[in-house]
Amino acid sequence: MAPPPPLVGDAHGNYRVHIVGNSVGKGLADLLGVPFIPLDTLFWKPGWKQSTNDELRAKVEQALANAPNGWVVDGNYHSKIGTVVEDQSTDVICAFSSLPGCQNNTDAPALTGLDPPLALYLPRVIWRTFLRLLRLREPCSPGCSEMVSEVFFSRESIVWWCITQHRIVRERESARMAQIGIGIGSDVDKQKMRRIGGWGEELRAWFRDVKRMLQCE
Repeated sequence: MAPPPPLVGDAHGNYRVHIVGNSVGKGLADLLGVPFIPLDTLFWKPGWKQSTNDELRAKVEQALANAPNGWVVDGNYHSKIGTVVEDQSTDVICAFSSLPGCQNNTDAPALTGLDPPLALYLPRVIWRTFLRLLRLREPCSPGCSEMVSEVFFSRESIVWWCITQHRIVRERESARMAQIGIGIGSDVDKQKMRRIGGWGEELRAWFRDVKRMLQCE
């Protein structure tokens, strides 16, 4: 059986990609030549003020409408905006760390290894957060500089979110993969989901496959 393509796209060679997991979106958007749309930037207002669900959905819908030839959306605000991104996407990429026995192929067995252990990626999240605290990395949204009190003592912090939402996200994305995974999905009309390793050779190999695919178009 032939391996699935690195991206599905539409019948006109346009790619609307939703990235879930480790951030690979900017590099992919640059490669495809389409706008990069990070949902964190749309959600957070200066001073760490949150957009309402209606505000966020309107911002997302407008951003997608402004990119008719394709886009790469990074982030997952399913509880706030529903499936507005997923419904319009041609591809849903789960970019997570590779785990033994869970390589990306059409013969993949159970989806228990969809996400990396919390102990693996939480230190990486903390490290990126420290870089933002030291102003060595751009904030997730303009006017939203990291503060020690927010990072470690707020329930809105990314560190707290990772700890409390890890199992919830794992179960939700496993269910989506079971339905719309290429080669193994149960919904054959909407198979557009791929799982790739968020770090290491698997991710690099996938980017090489995308480049070769674009060169052949």
